[in-house]
Amino acid sequence: MTSSSVPSVKLLINGEFVESKSQQWRDVVNPATQEVLARVPFATQDEMNAAVAAAQDAFKTWRKTPIGARARIFLKYQQLIRENIKELAALLTAEQGKTLPDAEGDVFRGLEVVEHAANIGTLQMGELANNVANGVDTYTLLQPIGVCAGITPFNFPAMIPLWMFPMAIACGNTFVLKPSEQDPLVTMRLVELALEAGIPKGVLNVIHGGVDAV
Repeated sequence: MTSSSVPSVKLLINGEFVESKSQQWRDVVNPATQEVLARVPFATQDEMNAAVAAAQDAFKTWRKTPIGARARIFLKYQQLIRENIKELAALLTAEQGKTLPDAEGDVFRGLEVVEHAANIGTLQMGELANNVANGVDTYTLLQPIGVCAGITPFNFPAMIPLWMFPMAIACGNTFVLKPSEQDPLVTMRLVELALEAGIPKGVLNVIHGGVDAV
């Protein structure tokens, strides 16, 4: 295929899938057939900064979103992953080379964490201890910390991203994800489903690249 006929992998910045302005690209290759499936950009510094800025801005309101409202998004998300698990596994196999049963297992192990994120409420509760000393009570508050980042490897391109951003986001943080440049396609499909589930713009952002992006 010519480079013009190969689809490009998009960045996700502030809720929009955008074409990178990068001059540096890498082919995503099917290891079984050597077919070029897509081209992935090495994001520019400005694009990376824009993703972080979007996450910082979204944090101002997302951190105040009720725990139940955040959790309900992940109830929807786990349903969407279940409905599309065959498609996700096929995409993962095409770009990474696992057998289909292994690929489904990759997705399913991530799905288990999404299910956990949908039930995060009890883990968000603080603690109160009365009379730890004479006239002294102590308490703890669990609060989101801000923008989180995830840098994921090529060998589990569905499972490990799903270990990272659902828990961070369910706890009230925002997220910038940098999937492996070798096999980002299944990760991006999972990101599309996350937006479909209701994650607001800026709460989840994705950039691509190599060592500079890391």
